Formats: sequence, structure tokens, C-alpha cells
Amino acid sequence: MAHQPVPFKTQKPVLSWANHDLSADEIKMAQNVAALPFVFKHVSLMPDVHLGKGALVGSVVATKEAIVPAAVGVDIGCGMCAVQLPFRGKQLDGKLKRIRKEIEAAIPTGFEENKTIEKTVQNWPGWRKFNHLHSGVQDRQSKAEKQLGSLGGGNHFIELCLDEQDQVWLMLHSGSRNIGNQLAQCHMATAKHLARLSEAKLPDLELAYFVQGTAEFAAYWRDLQWCQDYAQFNRDVMMARFKRIVEQHLAGGKPTKPLLAVNCHHNYAEKELHYGEEVYVTRKGALRARETDYGIIPGSMGAKSYIVQGKGNAASFCSCSHGAGRLMSRAKAKRSYSLDDLIEQTAGIECRKDKGLLDEIPSAYKPIEQVMANQADLVSVVATLRQVVCVKG
Repeated sequence: MAHQPVPFKTQKPVLSWANHDLSADEIKMAQNVAALPFVFKHVSLMPDVHLGKGALVGSVVATKEAIVPAAVGVDIGCGMCAVQLPFRGKQLDGKLKRIRKEIEAAIPTGFEENKTIEKTVQNWPGWRKFNHLHSGVQDRQSKAEKQLGSLGGGNHFIELCLDEQDQVWLMLHSGSRNIGNQLAQCHMATAKHLARLSEAKLPDLELAYFVQGTAEFAAYWRDLQWCQDYAQFNRDVMMARFKRIVEQHLAGGKPTKPLLAVNCHHNYAEKELHYGEEVYVTRKGALRARETDYGIIPGSMGAKSYIVQGKGNAASFCSCSHGAGRLMSRAKAKRSYSLDDLIEQTAGIECRKDKGLLDEIPSAYKPIEQVMANQADLVSVVATLRQVVCVKG
């Protein structure tokens, strides 16, 4: 499906790859972002677009000489990591439950953190820059160190998958943990304070922004890049542990070389060149999809996931969706479904099957096949995966 202009009035154009109507609140959010004076060219909405805070999840916003912290959001650097290993599905027979239990023992989930800090984490170069971060987080280095190599909660997950050739893949979804959230909150509060002082006429105070050339912009940009590096390394640390567990079961503990490795953000901002101009591109629930980029687009538990390669579509600012996107809120999912529904919808997958996972039931998400069909002009599919083990945060 090619993009279409949205069927409602906006100050700057809004192009959409979604095939569903937006709610009144989603329309208002798109209009608010498109009304910002520094938006470059247009706003792009991905096929999995849905309501967020300040800006829609599944939106790509390019800006000139300004950036909106809420358009990045609080889970800075959230993204995906996947590796393809030289093993076959039949080698997993009878081992799935034990692998799941070992993953759960090796990688903290939810609010849990590592009890000891491994050498790889201690030696991360990013710690040398910690004292330059916002003063509001200077008492949190110890927590950030313990959380590096932990999954978190919500829709974060670790999955053992098989592709259509029965090849083994490891995949996980996580971000910058509590330190990213805290830094985002600090800078969003500063942006709102400045907006109130200047009496700026904003369509929504959540869209308070920093102007390039100011100390506040420089501080946010520095902390944003640090968080994105932390998030990427967090995924690397977890993936190394995950890989060792699988190698123990399938290769007698011998290290193996991945056939393909991908580690990509889908909640972040970068300086990029588009339409011949240097701009700040904020992807809130969207992947970069240049022709040289590999990406990961997961479905819900029990659905397919995709390894993709970008097509460099200029109208999307070289972007694509980050997943299936929620169809209903977590609260509604818990009200609408029972434990029996969860068990039925996750049949054949080695995972926890308890009421604590009802908000992540597959029916709470949009059909991933439709999302993929809507972005055939943004990405091509490299591999289609199905989960055999799933560990939720």
C-alpha cells in the first residue's frame, strides 16, 4: 500500500500508511504535531500508528533547529535485537522448558535487577560520561549499573524463534530501563517550564520543545545519545547471555558465529539528511529503513515476526513500523479476556501462562500480516519467524 494524505485538515501535510481510521484523540494528536512551526516537510504515520503521549506511537517527525522530548518519549532507545544461529529447530526437541527457565534465571525481568555487575558492564565506556548527565539522575548510577543487562516489563520480551527454513533465531525487545525514563522526565519538565515562561502558544503542552543553539537543547541531545547507547548495549549484554544458554544446549557450550545480527532502536532521534537538508528525525515507535538497514518487526505473542531490509522510501523519511501496534489498552485486555483465552492463543509456545500476562494476549494487538501488507513500499521481508519460547517482562 502506498501512503495517503490523511482525510482531515492539518497545517503541515500528514502522510499515512495505516489502513484504519484514527480516533478523534489520534486525529487531534496528529494535528497538534503537524502545527509545530519547525516540522520539516510533513509528518509520516506508520501502519501500526496508535495513541501516545504528545505524539502518536508509530509517527516519524522530522524537525529543523528544534526537538520535542515527548515526541521521543520516556523509553529512550527502546528497540530490538536479533541473531540468526547455525542451528535447526529439531535440535531443540525436549529442551524448550529448560531453556526458558535458564533465561528467566539469567536475565532479570520486570522491576528486578542484576544482583552482581559483570565485568562487561563495569567496563562499558558510557560510565565515564555519567557525571555529565542531568543533575536529576546523579544519584542513580548504581541502579543504572545493576539494570544494564535486564529486560524490564510491559511489552518487553525475549524469544527463541524458528524461521521458515527451520533455522534458529534469538530475539529480544528492551530499552534504556529506569535511567532513560528518569532522564526523559527531567528534560520534559524543563521543556514545559520554558514553554510556560515564554508563554509559547502550543497546541499541547506535552509538545514543549528545545531550540537548537540553547544550553537546554545541547543537554537534552547529549543525554538522549547516552541513553540510546545504554539501550543498545543493554540489548547486547542480554543477547550474549541468551546466546550462551542456547549454545550450552545445542553446541555443548561452544561459541558460535551468528549468520546475521541486528540491533536497532525504534524510539529515538538522530540527525539525518533528507531531501538534501540536515534535520532531526524523531521516530516514536518506528524503525529506520534505509536500503542498507536491517530491521526487526515483531508481532504479538503467538504471531509471526519479521526480519526486514529497508527500501529507503523518502516519503517515510526512510522508516517503517516497529510492530503490530496495540488494538486495545492493557486495562481493556485484562477485562476482555480470560486465562483460558491466553492459553488457547499461545498454544505451542513455551511461556508463562498466568493472569499476569493477560494484557499481552495476542488479540490485544493489530494483525501483523495487515501491518506488513501496508508497508510493502517501505521494507522487504528477509525472514519470517515464529516463537517457540517467549519470556515476557
